[in-house]
Amino acid sequence: MVFALVSLSACSWFGSKKHAVPDPSEIIVNGAPAGSTVFIDRRQAGPPAVAGDRPQMIRVRAGDHTVEIHVDDKIVYREDTYVGQGETRAVTVLSGLTR
Repeated sequence: MVFALVSLSACSWFGSKKHAVPDPSEIIVNGAPAGSTVFIDRRQAGPPAVAGDRPQMIRVRAGDHTVEIHVDDKIVYREDTYVGQGETRAVTVLSGLTR
């Protein structure tokens, strides 16, 4: 009987464990001016913003990123940021500033 109990409990020790997958990392861009386009790491991240547009939520890999706001061929805002695994990082566009 003791052997049976030990055998059954051993099964739970070596059973497969499910690893929780962390939520995706995101950057939320607030305040992009109308007609501007968001770039993450030199890649366009969505359609141009329109007046009164909602914040843009962009899924990214965890790590360092450069967020740029382009109007025509000019970069009007740039910010370097770090996003951890499963984190959401907010970037608020400040007109005429580069951080």
